Amino acid sequence: MNQMRANRVAEQMKKELGDIISRKIKDPRVGFVTVTDVEVTGDLQQAKIFITVLEEGQKQDTLIGLAKAKGFIRSEIGNRIRLRKTPELFFEFDETIETGNRIEHLLRNLNDTD
Repeated sequence: MNQMRANRVAEQMKKELGDIISRKIKDPRVGFVTVTDVEVTGDLQQAKIFITVLEEGQKQDTLIGLAKAKGFIRSEIGNRIRLRKTPELFFEFDETIETGNRIEHLLRNLNDTD
């Protein structure tokens, strides 16, 4: 039961975070950010937010900008999603796209050598 609720909260947070980051965050360090996934613990105390950035060179600046805006983002989430306690936010880069591209590149090279 708790995991189903955590999944629903994670999906709602994913939608709201996309809107908050793209429209409300005015920090120039935060460029074009896509929220790819949100994982919320079963007790709804912590949320791990996976993001991707359009430009590869902006990764660290984006993380710094999001870390500075973490309090604002958390309060916005609290206003939009009615929870007793808003989860603590942790931002991480989503490496699955890069891993998928690497695997595709390796497979393409393997097929080319045959």
